[in-house]
Amino acid sequence: MSYTLFISDLHLEEENPKLTTVFLDFLKNHAGKTESLYILGDLFEVWIGDDDDTPFNQLIISALRAFSKSGSRLYFLPGNRDFLIGKKFCKRAGCKLLSDPSMIELYGKPILLTHGDSLCTQDKKHMAFRKKTRNFFFKKFILFKSLKKRRELAKRIRQISKNHTQKSQDYLMDVTFSEIPVLLDKYHLATLIHGHTHRPSIEYFRHHSQWACRIVLSDWDKEAHALRYDRSNKYLMEFP
Repeated sequence: MSYTLFISDLHLEEENPKLTTVFLDFLKNHAGKTESLYILGDLFEVWIGDDDDTPFNQLIISALRAFSKSGSRLYFLPGNRDFLIGKKFCKRAGCKLLSDPSMIELYGKPILLTHGDSLCTQDKKHMAFRKKTRNFFFKKFILFKSLKKRRELAKRIRQISKNHTQKSQDYLMDVTFSEIPVLLDKYHLATLIHGHTHRPSIEYFRHHSQWACRIVLSDWDKEAHALRYDRSNKYLMEFP
């Protein structure tokens, strides 16, 4: 096992069985082969709580648990769609829950991980939503509601989000690039990996007289990709 994988923004849901099959095959193909898999948020289209024990959710959790039992380590960093994922989910799935952002070290190289929505500072409505949903007491308030109420609330929020995305200018849906060096400086790092924007790329730029790297993970809306990082310090976007 000499490589590590990163994925984000799958937006899994019961209504899209084809995508679910692609993801399950991806886990089976890499189980016991990759050293680690990092999921950087929005694995699910929506997650209303670890107590939402639907057959679909059980299927995904079982597949993740089988992957983690294969010897490959599994890490999860919540996104804006699945911010309610908690310790119960991670225990059942066999994954470690990461904070946003998180610093890791791979093959001797320090790397910063984030979902990415915290960098979209020009989207004021989303930033306000993000601030609220990351609040401990707000999450407790939501989880206190019944599953039925949470499903209704999630449906309304998804529709509001869809309308907002359709009406917003394109630049609002991307990160504010000036925030990237600020974040890297805060953690004294030169490599950032994130998702959220659905604009996959591997970008190098000059920062403090040296090269820095930003990697944007692919969404799985139309075509599934994963970022592969190996011991030779090479990054590669590849099909699962």
